[in-house]
This record gives sequence, C-alpha cells and structure tokens, in this order.
Amino acid sequence: MSRRSSSSKATETASHTSRGQFVAIEFTLNIFGVVVAYWLGFGCSFVDDGFSPFVWRFPIAFQILPLLFLLAIVFFFPESPRWLVKVGREAEARYILGRLRGEDEYGLAETEFQDIRNIAELEKKSGKSNSYFHMFWDIMPKRIGGGSSGNLHIGRRVQLVIWLQILQEWIGIAGVTIYANDIFSQAGYSVFKSRWIAGINDIFYMFSTLIAVFTLDRLGRRVTLYWGNVVMGISMFLSGGFSALAQQNPDNESKRASYGAAGAAFTFVFTAGFGATWLTVPWLYPAEIFPLQVRAKGNAWGVAGWSIGNGWTTLLLPIMFKNIAEKTFYVFGACNFISIPIVWAFYPESNQRTLEEMDLLFAADSPFNWAAEKEFARLKAENPDL
Repeated sequence: MSRRSSSSKATETASHTSRGQFVAIEFTLNIFGVVVAYWLGFGCSFVDDGFSPFVWRFPIAFQILPLLFLLAIVFFFPESPRWLVKVGREAEARYILGRLRGEDEYGLAETEFQDIRNIAELEKKSGKSNSYFHMFWDIMPKRIGGGSSGNLHIGRRVQLVIWLQILQEWIGIAGVTIYANDIFSQAGYSVFKSRWIAGINDIFYMFSTLIAVFTLDRLGRRVTLYWGNVVMGISMFLSGGFSALAQQNPDNESKRASYGAAGAAFTFVFTAGFGATWLTVPWLYPAEIFPLQVRAKGNAWGVAGWSIGNGWTTLLLPIMFKNIAEKTFYVFGACNFISIPIVWAFYPESNQRTLEEMDLLFAADSPFNWAAEKEFARLKAENPDL
C-alpha cells in the first residue's frame, strides 16, 4: 500500500519530463531498505548460533524506527495538486503547483493547472461509475454491462496494469530471489558463503536501480522494458545452462565449481538487469495512465496483478524446480522474450506526456499501440488546449 501511495504521489507532483526519475529514486531507496534488512538479519543470525529470540525480535523492532520518523514528517508533505482539484480546492492546487515548479516557471504552473482542471471536468462527464467492479468489467461489451467509461477505456487500462505485474513475476525475479542460495551452492560455496554472496547480490541490485534514475525518462518505458527483457532472457538461459552443466559433472569438482560460478555470475547480471528496468516500470505505469478520478483504484488493480503473479509463481516454483530443475530458468528466459511483442503491441508510451494527456492516449477503440498513437496525434491536433 505504501509503495503504491508513494508512486502516485511522485507521479502527481513531479513534472512530466522527470516523472520516471523520481519514481526510480524511490525504488533505489526501497531496495536500500531491503539491503539493510538482509544484512541486519544476516548479522543477527550469529547471536547464540541463531537460536536466540533476538535473531527475529530485533530486526522486527528495528523497523519501527523509520516508521516513526515517517509518521512524524508525513503531516508536512503537500497534498497532490490533482487531488485538490478533484475535491474542489483549486486555490491550494494552484499555490502548490507554483511552489513545485518554481517562481520562474509560474506561467508553466498555471498552464498545467488549467490542463488539470479541464481534464478533471472531462473525466467527470465521461466516466459513469468508478467502482472496482465497473473498472474491471468495463472491458466487456456494452450489451452485458461493459463499456461504462466510454472513450476513457478504463477496463483496458486495468487489464494492462494487471498483466504487466504478472509478467514482472514470470520473467524470473521470484525464482532468483527464492532460490539464490541454491544457485550459489551449486558453485561449491558453503551455506555461509552462499548467504553473504546473496547479500552482495542485493547490493548490486540496489545500485542497478540507479541506471533507471538516469535512463528511464531518456529511453522511455517501452525501450526500458525491451532491453531489460533481452538482458534478463539471455541471463536466464545461460544461468540454467551452466547450472545443468554443473549437475552433469558431480565427480569433477573443478568443472562443477566453474560451471556453478558461471551460473551464479549470470544471476548477478539478471538481478542488475531487473533492477534497472522491470523493477520500476510496472509500478510506475499504473500511476501514470489512470484518470484522476480512479487513479488510486487503478493502482490498487496493479497491486492485485502483482499479488496474482507473486502468488502464482510462489506456489508453482517448488513444483517446477522439483520436476524440471534448472529448466525452470529456460521458462523464465522464454517469458522474457515473449514479453517483448506483448509490450510492443499493447502498451502505449507514457514517457514525456502529462498525466492529463493519458486520456487522449487511450481514447482509441482499438487495443493496439499503433492505433492509440494515431488517435492521440489526431486528438492533440483537434484539441490543443487539452
């Protein structure tokens, strides 16, 4: 819930030219917290050889400190200008936009404010129902109760964010996260060494998110997903291949260790590729594409997709590793390359477009990206004030 709220907050307050950068910074800090939690747990595991209640009590208690700090400062955060317009507090929205954009850019802030107000009025007229059920069912034909959002096509957006989150889990991050220690142990590393190497992998993961900070708004969401799929897909196939070679040489310790180390190395490459690309975009995209009236609920549908993908993989991974072993990585590799045409065909580019322009981007009746771009160009030409 906090991740979704912070993503929405960042997208609604940042300029459209740096929206991705701000959300990527958020994820760098998020993974920094993961790194601190991992190494804290690793260090506590040595207390009384891991049999003391301190091993689990202290890490849980430690998390209360940043929560108390956040609770103390959250009351000083400004409200989202878009939410203020939605509830009729336009004077506050105009003031906050002026402060966020800077005094030298007040003219731009005023223009942005007028865009927000115009789109908010348009959304009120176009959307008939904002319930979770109507948002989901909106994808269905009108004769059976769908299509209630009209040209906003809320149901299509719901499907896009759900499946993007499911794809995020099936490209392999769940398998690498859960089975990292097993992968490292195949290289002949001890349990202790496997654990601290997994911790080093988390540190690489954190620094890889900085790549998104500097590239996400330059390359765009679609290109970021493409190159991430290529890097991760190749890494998964090679990691699985080297793991298979390691298992085929049980009596040759040197070869087994070499192949296992190569498989472990590509695990690092995969994690870095994920942190630089697919970690951020599936959480950023829902916060960008939904209309103001249903943005919070649209983000919630993204969480639902993540829960489905995460639960699905968590239940199936033990069965897959038990029955097809390292070939599970081939499945993940294939999912990466399958994701590329899916993103190309169905996911319009949201980069360098204001949140108010998203309604124009999804106005086309066709679900395909090229139709969306064509309709967007036509509507922008006909409605320059939107």
